[in-house]
Amino acid sequence: MSAVSPVPGTSSRLPSLTGMRFFAAFLVFLFHLSLLDAYSTDSQGHGPFASALKNGGWAGVTFFFILSGFVLTWSARRDDTPRAFWGRRLAKIYPNHVVTFLFALAAYAYASATWGRGVPNFLLLQAWIPRDDVFFSINNPSWSLSCELVFYLLFPALHRWVRSIPETRLWWWAAATAAAILLLPLAVQLVPAGEAFGPNHANSPLHGHSITQMWLVYIFPPVRVLDFLLGILMARIVMSGRWVALGVLPALALTAVAYVVSLHVPFLYSLNAVVVVPFALLISATAARDARGDGTAVSGRAWVWLGEVSFAFYLIHQILLSVAQERFGYREPDSLVEAVGVAVLIAAASLLLSWLLYTAVERPVVRAWARRARAARNARTAQSLPAQRDGNDRPVTVGTS
Repeated sequence: MSAVSPVPGTSSRLPSLTGMRFFAAFLVFLFHLSLLDAYSTDSQGHGPFASALKNGGWAGVTFFFILSGFVLTWSARRDDTPRAFWGRRLAKIYPNHVVTFLFALAAYAYASATWGRGVPNFLLLQAWIPRDDVFFSINNPSWSLSCELVFYLLFPALHRWVRSIPETRLWWWAAATAAAILLLPLAVQLVPAGEAFGPNHANSPLHGHSITQMWLVYIFPPVRVLDFLLGILMARIVMSGRWVALGVLPALALTAVAYVVSLHVPFLYSLNAVVVVPFALLISATAARDARGDGTAVSGRAWVWLGEVSFAFYLIHQILLSVAQERFGYREPDSLVEAVGVAVLIAAASLLLSWLLYTAVERPVVRAWARRARAARNARTAQSLPAQRDGNDRPVTVGTS
C-alpha cells in the first residue's frame, strides 16, 4: 500500500476534521436521546425535539463512514503493508468494543442476550445478519464497527485502485459512486418488504418500516462500502489539487439544507441518500482549508480533544441512555428544565467515561501496538542489512550501550 502526499506546500494534519467527529458523535447521541420515552412523547412537550432529530443517527453514521475513507487515504503511509494497517485499525477499535460490550451486557443487555445475538456482536459480524434483534443487539451503535471492519479489509485494494485512476477522471468516479448511493433506495423498493420494525421501536422512525429494506440500504456492509469509497475518492481529489473553490461555510449551509430536506423525503431516502453528497463536499472543503493551514472554528485544542474521545463517546453513550430508562425508570420528566438537565447530565457522564476509556484503553493499546510494530520493523531492517566484515572476512559486532 503506497501513499499519496498532500498537495505541495500543504499541511498533512486535519485538526478540523478531528473536531467535527465530535459533532457527528453528538448528533448520534441526540438522536438516541430523542428515542427515550421522556423525550419522544408529545404529551410531555418534546414532540418537536424528536421530530427534528429523527434522522440524526443516520446522518452521524454516514458522516463517519465518508470521513473514514477520507482520513485513511489522507494519512496512508508510503511504506505501509496491509498487515500492518489491519493491525493498527484493530488495535484502534476492538479494545473499546470489548469493554463497552461487557459494560452493556452487565448494565442492562444481559436480560435479552442470547448466544445468537451476543456472539455475532462480540465478533463484529452483526451487520451481516438482517434481523434487528441481532444487528441492534447488546450495544446498539457497535453495528457500525461491523461495517468498519469490512472497510479496513478492503482499504489496501481500494486505495491502490483509486490511485490508479487518472486525476482527470476522479470527479467522474466520485459522481458515479454518489449516484449509486442515491439510486440504491429506489432499487431496494423492489425487494419484498417482509417483516416490519415492531413495538420495540415504537419511539423510533424505524417503526412500521421494512427491516429487510432498511438493512439493505443502511446496515449491509457491502452497500456502505460506497460511502467509504466516496471518502477515498474525495481525498484523492483534494490531494491531487483538483478540489473546486467551495468554501466551508457554503458547504455547511448545503449540509444543513440537505438535512432539513431529509426530514421530508420517503423513509429509505432519508437514511443517507440525501446527505451523502453534502457531507462529502463539507469534509473535502474543511480538509482543503486545514491543508492550507487556515484552520476553522473547530480546529482548536479543545475541539481536537473532543474529536479524539468521540469514538469512545459514540460507543458508550447508548449504554448510559439505556440505563437511565431501563434501570432507573426515567420516563416522565416533571418539566422541560428537568428533561434538559437530565440530558446534560447523561451527556457529561458519557463524556467523562469516554475520556476514561480513551485514556485507559484506547490510547495505551494503540501506542503499545505502534511500539511493537516499530520494533518488528526495525528488527526486519536490521536482518536485511549486509553484515559488516573485517579484513579477515569475519563479522564485525557493533556494541550498544
